[in-house]
Amino acid sequence: MKTIILIGANGKIGQAALTGLGKHKIITAGRAAGSYDYQVDITSVKSLRKLYEDVGHFDAVVNAVGVCEYANFTEMTEEQWMNTILSKMMGQINIVRIGQEYIADNGSFSLISGILNEKPLPTAIADATTSGAIDTFVKCVAFEMPRGIRINSINPTVLEEAWELYGEMMPGFQPVPGALVGKAFERSVDGFITGQVIFVDA
Repeated sequence: MKTIILIGANGKIGQAALTGLGKHKIITAGRAAGSYDYQVDITSVKSLRKLYEDVGHFDAVVNAVGVCEYANFTEMTEEQWMNTILSKMMGQINIVRIGQEYIADNGSFSLISGILNEKPLPTAIADATTSGAIDTFVKCVAFEMPRGIRINSINPTVLEEAWELYGEMMPGFQPVPGALVGKAFERSVDGFITGQVIFVDA
């Protein structure tokens, strides 16, 4: 049994991740006070460091959050770009950058990207750009991780459980069940691969 910090366990992706990690000890973390075991804001290095210090020993970090702003490229403001970059990109990079100081030897990080960097949609340019950045980060930083630490990204299409919310903006996309995404997280945490983008698409 591993001790896993799951950031964003209450969201659709977080719930999907839980389906694949049930045999492990799960420590939940997120922004909403009282909704998780620990409170954390991934856009704050100070908050991330406090999380890791408060938890103590852990074998893996699974991230299921990343705020993205949506607008047409010609209308998207710098503030909207920066909100997305600071959360979906730098937030996740800092999960690893700070976390590698605290995680156990041979531990693992599992980040979240998303299919829109492979299958673009209108208004989703910031999401697509930062998802592509995370996939590239994972592929490259795997060569530099110390102490046998592994890192992968999960790149899912829209979930069946979220289709009611996102289906209208994703015509022609085939949703996948959350349990299938959970298997991708399980493979990342319990397997031996590193530097991989695990696609979950129909």
